[in-house]
Amino acid sequence: MQSPFLHLCNASSFSSSSARAVLNPPPPPPPPLGFRHSHSRGLLLPLLPPPPLPLGPPRPPGPVRLAARSGHRGGRGGGGGGGGSKQRVSVRGKKDNVWSVDNDVARAAAEKERARPRARRRKGRRVVRGKRGRDGKVMASGAMLMEVETVLQTQEPVIRPVWNTFASSVSGIWKGVGAVFSPITAEMEPIDISSKNQNLYDCYTLSCVQAIPASPGGLTSQIQRKINWVTLNPYGEISLNNGGNVKSKEGTKDGDSSKDQIDESAADRKLPKFDSFNFGASDLMEEDVMGFEPGLVFFEDGSYSRGPVDIPVGEVDGSNYYLSPTFKFEQCLVKGCHKRLRIVHTIEFDNGGADIQIMRVAVYEEEWVSPANIRDDSDTAFDVKPFSLRKRTQPSDLTGSWKVFEVSATPIYGEETVAEEGNGIPYVYLCTETLKNRTLPENLVYFGEEEMLDMQDAAIHWLPGGVTSYVDISKDGILCLGVGWYSDEGINLVMERDYGLDGKLKEVRWKSELKRRWSNPNVNMD
Repeated sequence: MQSPFLHLCNASSFSSSSARAVLNPPPPPPPPLGFRHSHSRGLLLPLLPPPPLPLGPPRPPGPVRLAARSGHRGGRGGGGGGGGSKQRVSVRGKKDNVWSVDNDVARAAAEKERARPRARRRKGRRVVRGKRGRDGKVMASGAMLMEVETVLQTQEPVIRPVWNTFASSVSGIWKGVGAVFSPITAEMEPIDISSKNQNLYDCYTLSCVQAIPASPGGLTSQIQRKINWVTLNPYGEISLNNGGNVKSKEGTKDGDSSKDQIDESAADRKLPKFDSFNFGASDLMEEDVMGFEPGLVFFEDGSYSRGPVDIPVGEVDGSNYYLSPTFKFEQCLVKGCHKRLRIVHTIEFDNGGADIQIMRVAVYEEEWVSPANIRDDSDTAFDVKPFSLRKRTQPSDLTGSWKVFEVSATPIYGEETVAEEGNGIPYVYLCTETLKNRTLPENLVYFGEEEMLDMQDAAIHWLPGGVTSYVDISKDGILCLGVGWYSDEGINLVMERDYGLDGKLKEVRWKSELKRRWSNPNVNMD
């Protein structure tokens, strides 16, 4: 970044090429695409003159580089010589001037690149590539590879779930636990500060969700949600493992939980129970209303994915360079009709959607206890443990062959279809069943090593309680927000939400994956 001291320099100190660049600035880029839903950073930078033009020929534009790069750089020498020596090179004979040809080629390539949609990239923050905890457990890693082995059932249409059925399935009193995790290292982050100025890492929640009649002029009912919470646990995740502050320094194998046993008696002495709190006098964490929104996709079992239909993409001009649209993406998975997992990603889209930064990852596991109009006065104990007492799922738990049943919802864009739907964008639901094999990446490197790479190398967060969270960008520029919920029974529930290069919602997928625990077809199952 240039210093404001350049304003005080004499104009004669600039070269002739710099003067021409200042007097004849390039035309401003076209306005950005999409709607503007953003907030201001509150910082306006001074307008500075452009830097002097390079003396050499212009380089043709290549792929966009991230701001954060690897800390190890190779030498600049080429061929068989080193890059440290500087020698004068003399050219004999008369050579043709090819700079004009290079200029034409570079200009044509730049115009072609400008016409193409801008590819997304994760925010260029320097983080460690992969992450292991102090006990050797994997906390963040690269994306896993998923290959289709056999198609058991081709795509078939599925009837779209009824809104009233969905509203009834999510209504009721839900007791739950929650925690917040770092979007970079996947470690537990403080969720509140106590009166003793201590960081608190866990929370208990009590949610009242009920359907309210449609407003005057409305076509469908709405879902009202009110969440109260209390915070606890000043010790964090590490202190409660193994019954104290001492952690095993030996590395463990992926999936081997022998060195990650949790001392439940120590945890019981340190953390209060759910029923010991008075939620009638607790703080209100969130209160909102969810209607039949265009970006809300729901399924038969009460699972849903909620987020915007469009995210702003396109070029950024000088009038809105300080705007950074930020959105919340909430995805919910249901297990056994009475337990559910909710993950909320808060993501910032900067530089016209080209830079993506995850601001916050919040996880909540809830259990249904009673209808919304009947208070739960039973003595049944709430058996859901805080996330600080759970072990983390490892990559080896998800590797192998899986039988996958998938239901996808694809939005149909068009003026006629939207007008017929009345409540937003119509969706086409399809189902398919396949056998898939999930493997680790070829070069699986975890956090904790010396090499520093970009944040895009840490695609999956391995969170406590069998939870996986990932925000990944494919080679085609498709942005995927995914949530997984694995259980020891060998069942993995998945919800994924895709956005295309134009910023529009592309597809939402719900998956139920059953792990094939026997690989030998000759095994007798009787």
